Amino acid sequence: MPTKSPSVFLSPSSVGISIRGPRRVANQIPDEILQDPEIKEAIKVLPANYNFEIHKTIWRVRQAKAKRVALQLPEGLLMFACVIADIIERFTEADTVVMGDVTYGACCVDDFTARALGADFMVHYGHSCLIPIDATAGIKMLYVFVDIQMDNAHFLDTIKFNFPPGHSLALVSTIQFVAALQAVSAALKPEYDVLLPQCRPLSPGEILGCTSPRLDRHVNAIIYLGDGRFHLESIMIANPEIPAYRYDPYSKVFSQEYYDHEAMIALRRQAIEKARSAEKWGLILGTLGRQGSPKVQEHLQSRLQSLGKSFNIVLLSEIFPSKLDLMPDVDAWVQIACPRLSIDWGTAFSKPLLSPYEAAVALQDVDWKEIYPMDFYSNQSLGQWTPNHPDNQPVRPTRRQTQVSKTAVHCAKKGITSAHCRCVCLPVVHT
Repeated sequence: MPTKSPSVFLSPSSVGISIRGPRRVANQIPDEILQDPEIKEAIKVLPANYNFEIHKTIWRVRQAKAKRVALQLPEGLLMFACVIADIIERFTEADTVVMGDVTYGACCVDDFTARALGADFMVHYGHSCLIPIDATAGIKMLYVFVDIQMDNAHFLDTIKFNFPPGHSLALVSTIQFVAALQAVSAALKPEYDVLLPQCRPLSPGEILGCTSPRLDRHVNAIIYLGDGRFHLESIMIANPEIPAYRYDPYSKVFSQEYYDHEAMIALRRQAIEKARSAEKWGLILGTLGRQGSPKVQEHLQSRLQSLGKSFNIVLLSEIFPSKLDLMPDVDAWVQIACPRLSIDWGTAFSKPLLSPYEAAVALQDVDWKEIYPMDFYSNQSLGQWTPNHPDNQPVRPTRRQTQVSKTAVHCAKKGITSAHCRCVCLPVVHT
């Protein structure tokens, strides 16, 4: 019989090996904050199904040693602003200011005003990280998506009741319901061909009022989870051949939605044709948060100059017909703010009010697209009329240079991976 070898125990020091302790994750909220009974009690005032991420906010404000915190919320959440402000002031050393200007979307992040108010930390609620925090120099940023819990089972049953197994379904929503959307998508996949379409830098399934992906024609239906139609209309415009439905998570009403594509196209082409004969142009740079893109403005300026067109630049936070009527010598306007201003309300203006894409068509830079492009914040946009077009982006560091960069792990917990989340809210540091 073979003899048994004696057991040999090697100590780390005997072979020159150092034993590392458990990895310390820098984005782990301390227990003294998570388990604080007073914080838990204060949070009870807020609706239980709305995740305002109060613990994380308190921790981040303390980490930053912030002195003044600016809170920016869309109007639908503004009713909770004072409660959140009171909690932050009670459990941190900072005072707070609530920014009352209208916030339409993720493009309205108003770090400029926050800095002007003396804030050194800003929390933006209800939208995804469209404006990365490395673009908000001089102020620390935290994005809180405000994930909303809903009756996932009813939404799931509604889809199964209305669509036979085997159908190809594209599920879309806004950032508040992306977690619910992904949960329902996973439950549907055994019986359906489920798609969570993505238009980077947005998350899978997330759409904006100005940014939605083109879908394959084999998709049987678009199902939008959310109240209102503004965001839904975006993907309807981008996919006129696919039937669209809406599930309202509050009323639990499921309805088929319609959009008059022919009327919209006719009106926009009419405005473009009228603008082609314009001698004097007006370029409106939106100043509501980060709506306006100086790069898009510079591109349009260059094109007008090369064509010998006269133009003026006007800065406006909000665009009203009465305001533009004060400048009657302008023959055509191009607004670099929100494409939907032109699509939805262009007929309210006495002169053509074009989006940057429509201006590109009017100036004969591109041909009219039979499918109206909803690619304003897409990384794969069709032209320089969009802020995220490669020609309008700064040169970014190489991967080797950014290996030690921060990673938005908290987004991964929501199913939003760091590959397409640029908020860098919570870094991970290994020691």
